[in-house]
Amino acid sequence: MPLILASASPRRRDLLAGCGIPFQVIPAAIDEHPLPHESADTYVHRLALAKAEAVARRHPRQVVLGADTTVTIDGCLLGKPPDVDTGRRMLTRLSGRPHDVVTGVAVMRVESPGELRPHCASVVVVSRVLMRRFSEVTIEWYLATGEPADKAGAYAAQGLGAAMVERIEGSYTNVVGLPVTETLGLLQQFGITVP
Repeated sequence: MPLILASASPRRRDLLAGCGIPFQVIPAAIDEHPLPHESADTYVHRLALAKAEAVARRHPRQVVLGADTTVTIDGCLLGKPPDVDTGRRMLTRLSGRPHDVVTGVAVMRVESPGELRPHCASVVVVSRVLMRRFSEVTIEWYLATGEPADKAGAYAAQGLGAAMVERIEGSYTNVVGLPVTETLGLLQQFGITVP
């Protein structure tokens, strides 16, 4: 395979597969906690690079794609909710308000495991999402579906959560978890193109 996706995200896998590029999935095991006072842009960029490098160091001469997505509102990062109560608080906070979905993407190739400066290209993409105002009943119904459990910001714009989204400004695929246009541009720098 010419490409390794360093992510276990089924959304990223589906978006990349939709481009027709062959790849294998090897998730990176890294600490994904934000650092104190870390901005959303810095956070997702750091994690995308860390994921790509963790896998690239174990697979020299392979092109590795790492990505990370977060939701940010009022300067707070909303990752994947660890429990239903956190998901409820996130959705309540997002109701009727705009927020940003921020994704960092990094593509890397390491020629040898000890290489100090691997070939790397990266980008951070921001999309603005306006949520409809929704009731507590809607929030409880949505939480009961289980869909919010592994989604940044506790919703999926490509799933049942689409009914909660009023408008997206910018890349829709970024909101899903991988900005396809920008990702393809990075991959092209490594000689990987859409068939």
